[in-house]
Amino acid sequence: MKVLIDIDIPFIAGVIEPYAEVGYMKGNEIKKSDLSDVNALIIRTRTVCNRALLDGTPVKFIASATIGSDHVDLEYCRDNGIFFTNAAGCNAWGVVQHVMTALFTVSHLKNLQIMGSKVGIIGVGNVGERLAGTMEHFGFKVLRCDPPVKQMLEAGIKPDDTRNQPDRSRLTPGDFQSMQEVIRESDIVTLHLPLDNSTRGIVNQDCFDIMKPGSIFINASRGEVINEKALLGASGKLGALILDVWAGEPYINTRLLDVADIATPHIAGYSLEGKINATIFSVNSFGQFFEINELAGFKIDYPVPEELSSMDDSIEDTREWLFRLFYESYPVFDMDMKLRRDPGQFEQLRANYEYRREIPESLYHEISRKIKQL
Repeated sequence: MKVLIDIDIPFIAGVIEPYAEVGYMKGNEIKKSDLSDVNALIIRTRTVCNRALLDGTPVKFIASATIGSDHVDLEYCRDNGIFFTNAAGCNAWGVVQHVMTALFTVSHLKNLQIMGSKVGIIGVGNVGERLAGTMEHFGFKVLRCDPPVKQMLEAGIKPDDTRNQPDRSRLTPGDFQSMQEVIRESDIVTLHLPLDNSTRGIVNQDCFDIMKPGSIFINASRGEVINEKALLGASGKLGALILDVWAGEPYINTRLLDVADIATPHIAGYSLEGKINATIFSVNSFGQFFEINELAGFKIDYPVPEELSSMDDSIEDTREWLFRLFYESYPVFDMDMKLRRDPGQFEQLRANYEYRREIPESLYHEISRKIKQL
């Protein structure tokens, strides 16, 4: 058996070698001619898996060490007996950390009073529901929009809360609103949508027309879910604009970069824990598919994170305390400045990013208790 792996997937080198012949390539350089004797692919989003790449090859297994699937022609894979899996939920807490850090950083810099305001979360999957629960614990009013999840609940079907999924068991159809209602009523709007035919360009001119003046707008999902021309036109009415994702990556709209308050090169989920999870999920799926028990049960021990010194601060202003806490764990402006300095280095900045440590999930509960005391 032969396996081809994206060389930029961390912590995987040497893991599968005892069980198969393994090759490594840059994901965006993989061509059909490279797959003439390959049975399995382990990739990231930079490898577009479609008929042009796969037709006539012996590939029967594809694992993407990412949360998305828009780079894979799922219908082609189903029709041709190719198993596909991704690492959904692997970096969810990393994205939550990014959103919280960017939000409290921009509120600190622009002196925006955000505590207790309404947060509209569009897409309440792995990331969105974790963010929703965290924001509620922090005293924000959360408005949810996710038509597929609402429809499941209306049909009496509970969302899949299995591997690394958020707990959505308490949700009812009444906890959801339309996208128009959420955008119209929210002080902060944050997108956590997958990219597919139903979401491409879904945030358009009509959405920005009804958005509150002074709203904070965040996108850490996929750049193509937004009409960027409409966003550029509406940027003047926003209180702040935070972007981690861009249409046409790695070639980004520099005019949009100029008007964003915080801009990063699609690294919201680039935490050490997220990358470890993605590799574990991919290797486990490979082991299960090919019935290799050692790989199906493969694990990586997580390094013990350092404690955050700001937890002991005696700051009385809640917003200021949260800014210091989140920024200590993740100085988001470091990457913002690097991207602005040379937008053409978008891909290199991602590839060479030094994975940050996540704030542990358990610490969010401690933070919540601290907020109530301030």
